[in-house]
Amino acid sequence: MKKYIYPEKKEWTEMLMRPAFDNSLLKEKVFSILKDIKQNGDAAVKKYTEQFDGAAVENFKVTQAEIDNAEKNISDELKQAIKIAAKNIRNFHEKQLTQIEKIETQSGVFCWRKSVGIEKVGLYIPGGSAPLFSTILMLSIPAQIAGCKEIILCSPPDKNGNLHPAILYAANLSGVHNIYKIGGVQAIGAMAYGTQTIPKTYKIFGPGNQYVTCAKQLIQQEGIAIDMPAGPSEVCVLADDSANAAFVASDLLSQAEHGADSQAVLITVSETLLNNIEEEVKKQLNNLPRKSIAEKALDNSKLILVKNIDQAIELANEYASEHLIVACENAESVAEQIVNAGSVFIGNYSPESAGDYASGTNHTLPTNGFARAYSGVCVDSFVKKITFQRLTQQGLQGISQAVIAMAEAEGLDAHAKAISLRIKNLN
Repeated sequence: MKKYIYPEKKEWTEMLMRPAFDNSLLKEKVFSILKDIKQNGDAAVKKYTEQFDGAAVENFKVTQAEIDNAEKNISDELKQAIKIAAKNIRNFHEKQLTQIEKIETQSGVFCWRKSVGIEKVGLYIPGGSAPLFSTILMLSIPAQIAGCKEIILCSPPDKNGNLHPAILYAANLSGVHNIYKIGGVQAIGAMAYGTQTIPKTYKIFGPGNQYVTCAKQLIQQEGIAIDMPAGPSEVCVLADDSANAAFVASDLLSQAEHGADSQAVLITVSETLLNNIEEEVKKQLNNLPRKSIAEKALDNSKLILVKNIDQAIELANEYASEHLIVACENAESVAEQIVNAGSVFIGNYSPESAGDYASGTNHTLPTNGFARAYSGVCVDSFVKKITFQRLTQQGLQGISQAVIAMAEAEGLDAHAKAISLRIKNLN
């Protein structure tokens, strides 16, 4: 991890840069795959599944027998853990529903807004070395609460053409039954355009590698909605002398083990703590099964010492991290001053891992600084907000002169006429 001791403000932009790569060739390749899938459907999906995943899959859709068999292949302990997480996620997200409230903006003019679930949504669940079955809970539960009628789930198969049993168990527990053994760009293309087997969806959710991210950005340009721009996962820890160095090191490493392009950032006001954390990271790293991946991520990561807590808060807001852990004295007060973050974890006993799995908040969050303008996934992500209005005769008369005056001032006489004709009829 690179160290910065009391960096000047003019250095911040460069210091806080995320890992970057040249994606011009990537875009060209991804675009070519998407085009092939759009034109050739299942045949193209099969070709790329064999090419990229090494699996010859004849029937993409998971059968009920496969789902039933998966349940037998995971431990009771893991089943119970998934159930606890699902319950907490549901409890948190159900409270996000809002009641319809009719507002009488002036006498006889009634306006209201209704949330309507997006009819068809696609969920992408990464597989590979770390199958993210927890993401199924994070996406499918709010989708169901929102009232989405059709939920399609895609995840990459292993070499034998199977999905990880925990993915199938979590999907079944969440009430998702349209599950397909497709990964990568081909999954995004299939859900975006539809194939002979996979239904077309209206909005696509879920994290993925740089290929998946690029595919989502490209289909968005064609008018297919996505949850948010997302890149490699990241964490920022804001800490002072009250923090536990071993705890902080474990948080930095839990982020680093996600992938080689992940980033972990420490911002602290204590040089002693910084040095202790650096030593703890080295010590804990040696015991990680994913040590080689974490090491590469740590090359992208930073240890930053600043002069005071106000500067630390300003720097954290400038970075706008996906996950922000506040391990400080008066942590709640400090957290109140955070305006740019995907999700905030307050105090020494609120590790990011809790939110990643089971506390109830959503772990599908904006990365790469998009937390300045984007929220994480929630029930609202799965709905459209439709406005309604009803005017009584009295209401139309009361508002008529304002509408006519504004329409005429904009030179839109037909708009004015639509009002005046009705008023004339009333009179």
